[in-house]
Amino acid sequence: MSADLSGRKVLVTGGASGIGAACAAAFAAAGAAVTVADLDREGARKVAEPIGGTAVGVDLADPSFDAGALAAGADVIVNSAGIQYVAPVEDFPEEQFRLILGLMLEAPFRLVRAALPRMYAQHWGRIVNISSVHGLRASAFKSAYVAAKHGLEGLSKTIALEGGPRGVTSNTICPAYVRTPLVEKQVADQARMHGIAESEVIRKIMLTEPVVKRLIEPAEVASLAVFLCSPPMSFANGSSFSLDGGWTAR
Repeated sequence: MSADLSGRKVLVTGGASGIGAACAAAFAAAGAAVTVADLDREGARKVAEPIGGTAVGVDLADPSFDAGALAAGADVIVNSAGIQYVAPVEDFPEEQFRLILGLMLEAPFRLVRAALPRMYAQHWGRIVNISSVHGLRASAFKSAYVAAKHGLEGLSKTIALEGGPRGVTSNTICPAYVRTPLVEKQVADQARMHGIAESEVIRKIMLTEPVVKRLIEPAEVASLAVFLCSPPMSFANGSSFSLDGGWTAR
């Protein structure tokens, strides 16, 4: 059963590429009016234009960005923006740690906080947080990313408890490695950290834990994001939906 989101307004962060771009397209196909927000304004425009959406260039890691203006009118918020940095804890730059938590944890909090009063007033709203298998498990050399995703899991559950009685649900999607620019950019760093060739990273690092030996496609994540906003999923709240090929079944 496909979702009919005609008349709904959807905000997708990190929408210029990868999972965010796939979510923007999927929500537009379901009839929603989509705002594509990204640091890369031109990339956001290229995604928004073909789907009749609106592009917004914004630095979500900047504490001064206007969350109220960005989230204004949103019926659905898809928190997808993210970056990665790979280094052992003792070498991890403090400024990089703050940047990642600001972008991937504080910004979702601020956007949802701004959108909730309107969602509560209409007794309907959907928060879809693009988390990660690293919101449920840890990996070495990714302290900031793992901390941010674990925090996002907790934030999502808290929103679910507060929002559920008022018509607002909040859930996370926890994929393993997805075929995105974010993952592709990790290959060289992962090879250096683990002392292996770049050509071996996907097989020896990224596909070690999943029993389904392939990368996930962004459209698969986007399909679940839209489904979470459909009537059959109205009772799904405070849940973490794993798309990890069996990783967390271990």
